[in-house]
Amino acid sequence: MPAAPESHLPLTPAVFHILLALADGDRHGYAIAKEVAERTDGTVRLGPGTLYGTLTRLLEASLIEEAAPASRKNADDERRRYYRLTRIGRQVAKAEARRLAALVAVARDKALLTDR
Repeated sequence: MPAAPESHLPLTPAVFHILLALADGDRHGYAIAKEVAERTDGTVRLGPGTLYGTLTRLLEASLIEEAAPASRKNADDERRRYYRLTRIGRQVAKAEARRLAALVAVARDKALLTDR
């Protein structure tokens, strides 16, 4: 029986950022790192060691998979490896988003955050 998505939680920030980057579609490593840096206004930068080590662990956990060559739209370099979320990977990302949203709700209730 496959593990429940919640069994993977909590995710490290690097894992969650990578899953978020892949939520919109297939990407190669550099494109993942670039999106994370842009989305966080440069506050999160995934260096090569962190990025590729994390991608390897995500592949081993079956949260992501390599995208088939035929699905690579506008592939700018055939040597690049493209990645995509698996079904369980998407479920894990959703579970983590719900977990974090619940924490943010508590912080708001405790007046630690405002809606401004």
